[in-house]
Amino acid sequence: MFCGIAKAEFLEEEAPRLEAWLNKGMHGEMQYMENHFDKRLDPRLLVDDAHSVISLGLNYYTEDIQQDTSAPKISRYAYGADYHHVIKDKLKQLLHIINEKIGEVNGRAFVDSAPVLDKAWAKKAGMGWIGKNTNLISKKTGSFFFLAELIVDIELEYDIEPTADHCGSCTRCIDACPTEAIVAPYIVDGSRCISYLTIELKNAIPTEFKGKMDNWMFGCDVCQDVCPWNKFSVLNKEPAFAPHPELLGMTHNDWQDITEDVFQKVFKTSAVKRTKFSGLKRNIEFLRVSD
Repeated sequence: MFCGIAKAEFLEEEAPRLEAWLNKGMHGEMQYMENHFDKRLDPRLLVDDAHSVISLGLNYYTEDIQQDTSAPKISRYAYGADYHHVIKDKLKQLLHIINEKIGEVNGRAFVDSAPVLDKAWAKKAGMGWIGKNTNLISKKTGSFFFLAELIVDIELEYDIEPTADHCGSCTRCIDACPTEAIVAPYIVDGSRCISYLTIELKNAIPTEFKGKMDNWMFGCDVCQDVCPWNKFSVLNKEPAFAPHPELLGMTHNDWQDITEDVFQKVFKTSAVKRTKFSGLKRNIEFLRVSD
């Protein structure tokens, strides 16, 4: 885990970008993105008397892969235990340590479950730059890491040196995106992203994406897999992120015939439960029809 610290204040640069993105409908059916607009841009509205945003990154990279190359694919981040729970526990431990060392500190932990712009705060804290695929990228570790925040009511020493953008003239992520979701450098149309289509979208996947899903049934790693900076990715050391023993060995036919019992067993503690059995079956069926 690595971190950076930024002063809790209004995100002036992000405000017009977020408004334009929403106005263009690039959030698709993610109606929650329209809620709490002010809170997304100002952490002081989330935590009373907030002074500091501690951004944390937790590596999840693994070289483990699904053994059947014809099987529907799952994003690496969902191989093991649900990151929400893993990271939330770590943040609670960190806040406990801060209270022990400094004294009474009021703070809240956020793990992708509240109106907080994770990447904007991580960038502000000097943890990396936001790439053309809109992921936060670190020169040291690439982009296969989760982001989370601990917003506290004490002033700390802030990381005020932003990381320069090192994407240069590279367009590999834009060129490789199966659904052309990266509509321009640094702009992703979320409603076209495979991760959105397989997880966030609750209705039927639009027929325009038949044959364009690159066999992904939950999430997508394409824009990260092709990113040159991910040659610096290192293996994660978090036991909770180890793949379920049966997951990587499941064949194409196993996925086609998956039952709800198997789903509950393999994904008992996984983020894949978010899409529910019916959602995963919908995705698998869409891929089968698209073949």
